[in-house]
Amino acid sequence: MNTLAKVPVTVVTGFLGSGKTTLIQHLIANANGKKLAVLVNEFGSEGVDGEILKSCADVNCPAENIVELANGCICCTVSNDFIPAMEQLLSRRVKPDHILIETSGLALPKPLLKAFDWPEIRSRITVDGVIALADAEAVAAGRFAPDPVAVEAQRAADENLDHETPLSEVFEDQIACADIVLLTKADLAGVEGLEAAKAAIVAEMPRRVPMLPVVDGAVDARIILGLEAAAEDDLAARPSHHDGEEEHEHDDFASVIVELPELADIDALVGSIQRLAREQNVLRAKGYIAVAGKPMRLLLQSVGERVRHQFDMPWGTRPRQSKLVLIGEHDDIDEAAIRAGLGV
Repeated sequence: MNTLAKVPVTVVTGFLGSGKTTLIQHLIANANGKKLAVLVNEFGSEGVDGEILKSCADVNCPAENIVELANGCICCTVSNDFIPAMEQLLSRRVKPDHILIETSGLALPKPLLKAFDWPEIRSRITVDGVIALADAEAVAAGRFAPDPVAVEAQRAADENLDHETPLSEVFEDQIACADIVLLTKADLAGVEGLEAAKAAIVAEMPRRVPMLPVVDGAVDARIILGLEAAAEDDLAARPSHHDGEEEHEHDDFASVIVELPELADIDALVGSIQRLAREQNVLRAKGYIAVAGKPMRLLLQSVGERVRHQFDMPWGTRPRQSKLVLIGEHDDIDEAAIRAGLGV
């Protein structure tokens, strides 16, 4: 009965650009009457996803129920950020029926699950389920899943080399922790791509879990909310590359924040970001852009060379300030080159 009294929490994890924010937008709009709250965490000090979600707030998920943590990875700032934020949501005059947590694209979900055992919150919330999103097109192309045969061959050739990249470890840990895997961008992957992505993910799973293809975050909330997995009590079934470590480091990744002048040529900016993805290994870019002559702000997001943009809402009383956050692997990212590539 104590478990039934707890507020269920769904952890939404997934690699950079896998569609976590799009999924949560859909859940907010299709909550089936549930009162929702959202905790959104981003890598870097400038948040964009929280602003996107607040623009979708409604009566079932008002803006004050959307809390953004942008001071570092949620699983590394538990005592300073996560616990106080959860207490804040649980102290609302109208308690939410369900809480959604959007982790950073670089977060490991297992340390976060361990935080649910903290005395301040363990009797009040439970992890209803962990939803891992995987970009089906990318996984099918082998970008975020290692080739075990090739890795073993390389290791046999030189035992001093570690061929498993930080990106693959993050991806595998997220999949290993999941109760359901959503294969996003299924329309771009196609039938053969979906099958290839499923095979790659199954090869990394410690146990079988459902996998569903999804386009633009459209999935019935009844499928992914109400799993009653109590994942905080099921940690042994969710192995991690970092089991036994006190914490994981994010020194492998870095973010660069760039302020831009008002732009007249959107296509030129898209071309610059695509070149940075190729030449500077920028993994992800996102932000709001002021376009000359346009009263609405341009929301721009990219994953590698795939760039998407749309005018999302009027600037209103907000300052017309263009700002991009770009994320890459620490050893590759060159702030001066990125700024030069964007013409600033």
